[in-house]
Amino acid sequence: MAENFPIVDMSKLNTEERASAMEMIKDACENWGFFELINHPISIELMDKVEKLTKEHYKKCMELRFKEMVASKGLESAQSEINDLDWESTFFLRHLPTSNISEIPDLPQHYREAMKEFAKELEKLAELLLDLLCENLGLEKGYLKKVFHGSKGPNFGTKVSNYPPCPKPELIKGLRAHTDAGGIILLFQDDKVSGLQLLKDDKWIDVPPMRHSIVINLGDQLEVITNGKYKSVMHRVIAQTDGTRMSLASFYNPGNDALISPAPALVKELDETSQVYPKFVFDDYMKLYVGLKFQAKEPRFEAMKAMEASSNVSLGPIATV
Repeated sequence: MAENFPIVDMSKLNTEERASAMEMIKDACENWGFFELINHPISIELMDKVEKLTKEHYKKCMELRFKEMVASKGLESAQSEINDLDWESTFFLRHLPTSNISEIPDLPQHYREAMKEFAKELEKLAELLLDLLCENLGLEKGYLKKVFHGSKGPNFGTKVSNYPPCPKPELIKGLRAHTDAGGIILLFQDDKVSGLQLLKDDKWIDVPPMRHSIVINLGDQLEVITNGKYKSVMHRVIAQTDGTRMSLASFYNPGNDALISPAPALVKELDETSQVYPKFVFDDYMKLYVGLKFQAKEPRFEAMKAMEASSNVSLGPIATV
């Protein structure tokens, strides 16, 4: 296990140890961009059910498809590093603003129902975490949820991934290094097969697999809203030669028309130079991100600044609570 990787025991939030748990979350947001939750509100029974059904579905419906893709691209005989695809089998479930779970083919009904229930619990946990972040940042309770809301509510979805055994992990990544574009990400990952790593102080550090934990990481939007106080961090998945790694990453993101900019309370008063991040509409950022996902985030922020400057139009008041 990574020596000092931040592991937050949520049960302490209701005890006299609340202050130390909040301090650990604060330090993780400022210095890691990641932390791992134990004793969170999501039931172990539900997590076990979701894990069992996800692995069954992969075996039944996804594994052969993945093997056919590998064969068609000749990946097993690759001789040099492959930089334009990832060694992963994946599909995406959208929960908010509207669910697409009933439209995804090949999902048994009990799997759909389990994922709907899991998504509801994750949504509640995401909103609780956003309020804990507000508390640590000195922002009004509900501020981040309100900013994310836009006119139709947040975007929320789950990327269901399996990373099968890879014969040449030195030549192909499970998932190439990137930061996440959105808001707050909640990951339920395999507790036996590792592979997730984050970049800290120019070193790749393993995110420890732990039974029934939820790994949290911050996306680019929280870096902007906090004016850089919190950081979104580069991370990747290393393919493994043995074992298939399950990963359910749920993205609680701003709504498409949400206006994102540094929170006024976090920009020094009367000092416009202290606002180092741009103001933009979330959907505009996502359009840019799609083509630049596996590149550094800073040029994306600069491009949004340039767009803001060239439009020279006020995007209206920032949402406040």
